[in-house]
Amino acid sequence: MKIFLYITAMIGFTVIANLLMKTGAVMSGENSNIWVRFINWRIICGFLSFGLGAIIYIILLRQLPLNIAQSFAAAQFVAVILASSFVLSEPIGSIQWLGIMFISLGIAIVGWSQG
Repeated sequence: MKIFLYITAMIGFTVIANLLMKTGAVMSGENSNIWVRFINWRIICGFLSFGLGAIIYIILLRQLPLNIAQSFAAAQFVAVILASSFVLSEPIGSIQWLGIMFISLGIAIVGWSQG
């Protein structure tokens, strides 16, 4: 149960980080000053969220083999696509749904193979 919570937290921080980075990049606009364009509170919080996700991933690596931890970490790709659709209203095309299905199937196969 603890491992499931760590995986969920790691994926959650990664999703939040991606959403913050995207909104921070859009928020910065076309300002000619590179620091204003790429450094704002959302991007900084996005980096911090990636960092927290990485710390949790390191904790997971102490408890799981790398190939298993990385397989479950792949769920972040699905979570980011779904979050971008729900939060940012970005469309999900049929090919993306197919990819989501394959990623989910792969994660399920790895999970089942571990008993």
